[in-house]
Amino acid sequence: MSVLEMKVPSPGESITEVEIASWLVEDGDYVEKDQPIAEVDSDKATLELPAEESGIITLKAEEGDAVEVGAVVCLIDTSAAKPTGDAPAGDAPAEAATPKEEKKVEAPKAAPVATYATGTASPAAKKVLAEKGMETTAVTGTGKDGRITKEDAVKAVPSMGTQPANGTRATTRKKMSMLRRKVAERLVAVKNETAMLTTFNEVNMQPIFDLRTQYKEAFKARHGVGLGFMSFFTLAVVRALKMYPDVNSMIDGDFQIKQDFQDISIAVSGPKGLMVPVVRNAENLSFRGVESEVKRLAIRARDGQITIDEMTGGTFTITNGGVFGSMLSTPIINPPQSGILGMHNIVNRPMAVNGQVVIQPIMYVALSYDHRIVDGRESVGFLVAVKEALENPMEILMDNNPTKALEM
Repeated sequence: MSVLEMKVPSPGESITEVEIASWLVEDGDYVEKDQPIAEVDSDKATLELPAEESGIITLKAEEGDAVEVGAVVCLIDTSAAKPTGDAPAGDAPAEAATPKEEKKVEAPKAAPVATYATGTASPAAKKVLAEKGMETTAVTGTGKDGRITKEDAVKAVPSMGTQPANGTRATTRKKMSMLRRKVAERLVAVKNETAMLTTFNEVNMQPIFDLRTQYKEAFKARHGVGLGFMSFFTLAVVRALKMYPDVNSMIDGDFQIKQDFQDISIAVSGPKGLMVPVVRNAENLSFRGVESEVKRLAIRARDGQITIDEMTGGTFTITNGGVFGSMLSTPIINPPQSGILGMHNIVNRPMAVNGQVVIQPIMYVALSYDHRIVDGRESVGFLVAVKEALENPMEILMDNNPTKALEM
């Protein structure tokens, strides 16, 4: 028998362990080479683990287990033949039709069964109830003689006053994925370790609406991708970062590191939660280039194919809560970056235009920044520069030649 030990590959630099999110096969299954057999969570992404060879698989880790990079998670018997399917019922061996005489085996004597007073909790149940601050008298046991089991304790809900006679009050307990736990740690760290402030402004989106109405069909026919809002915002941000380089910098100990390039992280929603892939060197991209790259990265994130390298190294982040209906928010900085721009929903609002009150499509925008490295003048100036570019995209972003800008 030839057995292959499958070990956890390194999903990226600085990652030392992963968590088995789910097995896609069962113990004893026959797997084909390169067939996805498991999903593993790191603190940055969820990745598929493909079979290295074909054969019968033996699982060596449970779902939810944290395993070190390089540890053996399964065995594959590469000498095992691929099953050809179940044999027809008529081909069963003849001897199977005549059961052999069973030997009479004397049943072992049962061990004495301990009895417990009603309401007594097992040691494991006592620990869970203590963590919840509950007394055993508040829980009805389902074990023998009313004994409170660990499962009873886990399902128990602390009383919040008199419970209603009707309706359910069920709760579920689910371990967070490694990615979700890491996100939680990073968010708390940002709040505790940065001097984060947020400044707000509003943008009249009518000029962008007009351009998209005029050019979006030709743009899609020419490039095979839609002309969305993200290209306008990305190019407006690139321009503002060049004007206010402190917003495009980061802190490293006692030093400030400034980048002469703009790698823009774009927050997208994936099946495993929020992903933040990076549009590299956005300063060199056209409207078509930005839209194509954002679409490519969003599809990879949606399909679970995004890599660690594609989500690291950004210098500034754009997040769009407006797709979920958010009117206004204070986005949290994506460390070690110093700034993040929050987009929101577009709503028709009354606005003064040339001395007249008119209804215009308005978006509120928010810039959260690290005040340790970005002063108020730079943060407000940056957001105003973004607003100016979005409200006058033909002149500022297209050099008064939209046809040329959208053909590139």
